[in-house]
Amino acid sequence: MIRMIDGPTNSQTQTVDAAEAAGHVAMVDTTETCLINVYTGRWWLVHSKSRNEKALASDLNALGIQYFLPLIQVKRKYASRVWCTDIPLFPGYLFMCGGDDEHYATLMTHRAAALINVVDQDRFKTELRHVYLVTMSSESVDLYPGLRRGRRCRIVRGSLAGLEGIVLRRRGSCRIYVGVEALGQSAELEIDPSLVEPID
Repeated sequence: MIRMIDGPTNSQTQTVDAAEAAGHVAMVDTTETCLINVYTGRWWLVHSKSRNEKALASDLNALGIQYFLPLIQVKRKYASRVWCTDIPLFPGYLFMCGGDDEHYATLMTHRAAALINVVDQDRFKTELRHVYLVTMSSESVDLYPGLRRGRRCRIVRGSLAGLEGIVLRRRGSCRIYVGVEALGQSAELEIDPSLVEPID
């Protein structure tokens, strides 16, 4: 299930092409009520500080700044209980709409690592409409497309942080092969894919 949030250290400003900023989906949106069409001003790609996406969205909402934070609902298992939680569709990023005052106010929340200026606004807004359509659909989304079978990866959080291996299988969880070549021995472990990142 996918949903969204939207609302009425040294930071820096960068400039990128729209394709680099949000080229994730390919669909067409004709919905007049789409918030991307309703909001006025310049759209910015906001890189939040680590795990600050929701807190930043809450701050922007309190300031009356227009923004778009697409979220996806996932299940997490703790001991014998299963919990549902909402996580960002694009970890570390959300989208803000406004002018110079909103740009400054966003930086002053101290939750934004960078505000990225997107040159091609028309293309960027089209891409945001696509993302909006995804948030309104019931289609499943792969949050970790980089974790493909055979891809080398690294565990980045938890008690096994720093361990490297090879992805064997991806379904709800991720199975990783860990071996010691010199010994001719190996093992497999199953881990939440949110704790894993691909190695380039």
